[in-house]
Amino acid sequence: MTPAVPSRTEALRAWRALPGRIAAVLPVHHPRALWRAHGYLPVEAWGPPGTDAAPAAAHLQPFLCSIVRCGLAFLLTGGLDGVDLVVVPHACDALQGLGSLLADLPPRRQPLGPVPVLTFYLPRAAGEPAVDFLAAEIAALSARLGDLAGTRPTADDLLAAALEEEEADAAFGALLDARPRLALSNTDWYRALRSREYLPPTSFRAVAEAALAAAGPPSPGGVPVLLSGIVPEPSGLLACLDRLGVRVAADDTACVGRRRYATGTSPDPFRRMAEALTSGPPDTTRGSPLPDRVAHVVALAGRAGARAAILAIPGGCDPELFALPALRRALEAAGVRTLHLETDLAAPFTAQAATRVEALLESLP
Repeated sequence: MTPAVPSRTEALRAWRALPGRIAAVLPVHHPRALWRAHGYLPVEAWGPPGTDAAPAAAHLQPFLCSIVRCGLAFLLTGGLDGVDLVVVPHACDALQGLGSLLADLPPRRQPLGPVPVLTFYLPRAAGEPAVDFLAAEIAALSARLGDLAGTRPTADDLLAAALEEEEADAAFGALLDARPRLALSNTDWYRALRSREYLPPTSFRAVAEAALAAAGPPSPGGVPVLLSGIVPEPSGLLACLDRLGVRVAADDTACVGRRRYATGTSPDPFRRMAEALTSGPPDTTRGSPLPDRVAHVVALAGRAGARAAILAIPGGCDPELFALPALRRALEAAGVRTLHLETDLAAPFTAQAATRVEALLESLP
């Protein structure tokens, strides 16, 4: 049974009716609990796919990845009219540049007018120093949000929001783990998982629990593959895999598999949020060491029994492209055939790309 997943529009309309504020958040990692404790619903903007990137051409180089170009074009053309805040995490140099561009434009040239733009830096390291830095960064953001929204959540309010997000993260992890037992198409599985990008935690848990309630015994149906990259877009990619009888058995995309966070332990809410954000799998956008990343992806493919790996990477995505050769060598050495697809969120999934997927399947022993 396919779970009923509210659309972004429905989620935003319901949150506005409370009434509540909306924070548009670009990729990738960010402290969801912080925005909610200050009365904002974080709604992630991964492009979005299908946006005409031409309006961004006057501000950004054409070789930058389409997530950044589409994101700016969407802002410039009013796609985020009505939001109360824009947040740009530093997932890569291109996104850092976009954050600076939006923050530095004179008010009369701001695409969002008076809407504030905040940037957020995630440390490129692990361990206690990284948690210390990130906790201080989140605390500074909280003070800034308090000035903007006139909100002053207590430590108990912040901790309660963090605990709610941890429960939603646990449901997210359970939905990932249940893939072999879910009779869902790739499209429907990702629709349920990616509703985490915009639903409040309680609403997402309802979606996840509905999907998990329909889980059955493990099913070997479909050719198992690992899907990696940044985001499974354009949407025609998943439709193509469904049509060809491919089952995404494991996910390593930045919008799904690398957003699997562990539960924090600190009673301090800022530190607890920082512990969660630094606990995810090795990720190029967090500057994880390449050997750690390669070992994680190979192990993930092995546990899922993946026969092939599709690496869907937006053109110009330097962090992913840097890791690509090592990933392909290691996966091929482990007996997992690989296919690198260069994607563009501003363009549809092409027949040529579909043919390359078909060729990959035909090459499998």
